[in-house]
Amino acid sequence: MAALSEQFEISPRMRTWSMIFIIVGIIAFIVGLITKGLSGDPHQQAIFVGTLMYNSLYWMLICNSAMFFICATTLAMGGWYTVIKRIPEAISTLVPVFGIITFVIFIYLIAIDNTHSIYHWLDKAAVEKDPLINGKSGFLNPVFFMIWSILAIGIWSGLGYRMRRLSSQADEGPMDAETGKNYIWKNTVTASLFIVWFTLTIGSTVPWLWMMSIDAHWYSTMYSWYTFGSSFVAGCSLIALWLIYLKNKGYLEYANQEHLHNMGIFMFAFSIFWTYLWFAQYMLQWYGNIPEETIYFKHRVQGAWKGIFFMNIIINFCCPILILMKRATKRNYTWMTFMAMLIIFGHWIDFYQMIMGSIRPEQATLSWLDFGIASLFIGLMIHFTEKALAKKPLVAKYHPFLKESIVHHT
Repeated sequence: MAALSEQFEISPRMRTWSMIFIIVGIIAFIVGLITKGLSGDPHQQAIFVGTLMYNSLYWMLICNSAMFFICATTLAMGGWYTVIKRIPEAISTLVPVFGIITFVIFIYLIAIDNTHSIYHWLDKAAVEKDPLINGKSGFLNPVFFMIWSILAIGIWSGLGYRMRRLSSQADEGPMDAETGKNYIWKNTVTASLFIVWFTLTIGSTVPWLWMMSIDAHWYSTMYSWYTFGSSFVAGCSLIALWLIYLKNKGYLEYANQEHLHNMGIFMFAFSIFWTYLWFAQYMLQWYGNIPEETIYFKHRVQGAWKGIFFMNIIINFCCPILILMKRATKRNYTWMTFMAMLIIFGHWIDFYQMIMGSIRPEQATLSWLDFGIASLFIGLMIHFTEKALAKKPLVAKYHPFLKESIVHHT
């Protein structure tokens, strides 16, 4: 049973790389703050804050989708993922970290920034003259925005913490039939609460408030699920990357190609799901050709953002469907590493065009600031994930579904 209680040790090389990413990100942040954030030009300030914003939202939602993965699988009574469960648990510890960063950005935009260059609905004088935005004022107002943001991030973090605490109980000692039943029941109840709250936030209100309201005149009923699809497939790719890393380092003896194959199925399936929403949202509004709907797509399809907008479909649909369709590819460590990194990059580009395409519609060039700030979040993700992995055994050896996971076969 020694292998079942294996303990992850942070490698000096991984620690060094995480610090390099963080230092590069801090330098980019400082230079960006001086050259853009404090420039006095509202347009440059918006670019700086927008870059922070789309990176923080993207990485927070990815990490939150790792907990969604755990909760959804728990409700499905899935046992196959038990031997890799500690990976999404560790990733989900980043939700409060990135949540605090995101909330600080929101405080600046709501309470400090007087230019209203990102959220135009904050300009009271302009709203009074605009019947369309004024009609949404019951929803688009600072109080509702901040309260819902606090509740969303806070409850995600709280329920995620509760799920991780319950998971730790599977390290304490053997469970008999009654204890195991109670353990599964407590996990199921907490997972149910998370899924309900996740649906009320990611599935509806939060993407409308945080992202869609940048284009306050535009709306789409598919936008929230599109955001979910983008973040969840990237979250599954991140889980796969950590699984491959740990296997290459000699950990997770009982995780094998079967578990990697299942993660590949998730990556493949939700790439198709994202594409369905991408096409449906675009096609319906293109076909309707209503000005207040097509305003969002005008500069993305015909203007400066055309290349990035359609590059999305190549990276996030064409590559996954052509490469991940084969069974052998989903069981190959090299191909899965490549595809996981490509999908994470592709949906980072997706969030970039969703937010920056509305902040600066006339320009669609990725700059040193975009990659520098992304480096900061990647470094933080590596640092906190490896710390969480090292805090407890990589396998919960007394979990009731452990045997099912060990003998799992697809």
